[in-house]
Amino acid sequence: MSLIFNSQRLRSLLNLSRSSLFSLTPNFFSTASKENPFTVSYLINKCSFPLETALKASKRVHFDNPKKPDSVIAFFKTQGFTDAQIQSVMRRAPELLICDHTKRVLPKFQFLTSKGASPSDIVITVSRNPDFLRKSLDNHIIPAFQFVRRFCPSDQRAIACVIACPTSISDARVQQNVQLLIDEGVTDSNIYNLFRTRLTVLCSHDFGEVLDEVKNMGFDPSKSGFSIAILAKKAITKSKWDAKIDAFKTWGWSEQEVLEAFKRLPQFMLRSQDKLNAVISLWVGQLGWDPSALLKAPVIFGYSLEKRLIPRASVVKELLSKGLMRKDASLVTPFGLSEHMFLEKFVRCFDEDNASRLLKLYQKELQHLSVS
Repeated sequence: MSLIFNSQRLRSLLNLSRSSLFSLTPNFFSTASKENPFTVSYLINKCSFPLETALKASKRVHFDNPKKPDSVIAFFKTQGFTDAQIQSVMRRAPELLICDHTKRVLPKFQFLTSKGASPSDIVITVSRNPDFLRKSLDNHIIPAFQFVRRFCPSDQRAIACVIACPTSISDARVQQNVQLLIDEGVTDSNIYNLFRTRLTVLCSHDFGEVLDEVKNMGFDPSKSGFSIAILAKKAITKSKWDAKIDAFKTWGWSEQEVLEAFKRLPQFMLRSQDKLNAVISLWVGQLGWDPSALLKAPVIFGYSLEKRLIPRASVVKELLSKGLMRKDASLVTPFGLSEHMFLEKFVRCFDEDNASRLLKLYQKELQHLSVS
């Protein structure tokens, strides 16, 4: 019989109650399906598999009674997994339903616990990547963890990396790509920075190409900017990267100027296009200030518009208009200072009347923006 016929026949059976479905004999099912009928019905009723998924899984997983799968599901519940999480894990790794969980699963949970993982950490890790449980503890998981640990300051930090990206344990490309970084002279601390911020970058198949691209842009592998540049180039799709370049061009910047700013502070390109446009619009469009200052100090793009840029810009603009600040003074400096130092150097340093007026202006902007 064709799979289409089988699927249609099984769909009609799903209208029966669960007990009725389990009680149907294999002979009855065999006329409509080559798959194990009990397995299919169990996967659908107990694990919420879609019909087609259950049919596919039944080619790899076979059982004639619920004892083994029920014990596995019960085990996962004792470990803190919800029904929805268990169903998700089993759909992606159905062979777990027939495993000896005391030998295959529990030791892996115990290993993670020994390294500082909490029960909820384990649930998150397995739910995100059930493939983790397919790997051998001694031959794969422990060596892979030790590899990650090499670059992390503690077991707890290493576990945090694993939880954030469970594929770091199961994906062989991580070690391959890290070795490329080591060969280029990237320091352990910068490799850890990639682990800590976005370890998924190291799970990519084209990592070597990105590595070469960043090198050709002039980044020094021994500096922290190298790993950040890799992160930026991997995190931003080509279409979004080109769109950001085009946005800068509309404000008169060349692509080379944008790349120079990227070399100064690669993380600035990780800002959203809306944020980049909003900062340039404020700086150039509203304030009429020199856009080259932003190129020389792209850190400005990382500051909050509402909490820092707009309120402080109102003070700087007032200082310039009243002649209280030199025309050739750095426009960037006021925005990089702490709150206390900004007020000391650009508000309270003036006579009482000016200081009071500037403080009111600054606080008014802050309050207005926080309300809106």
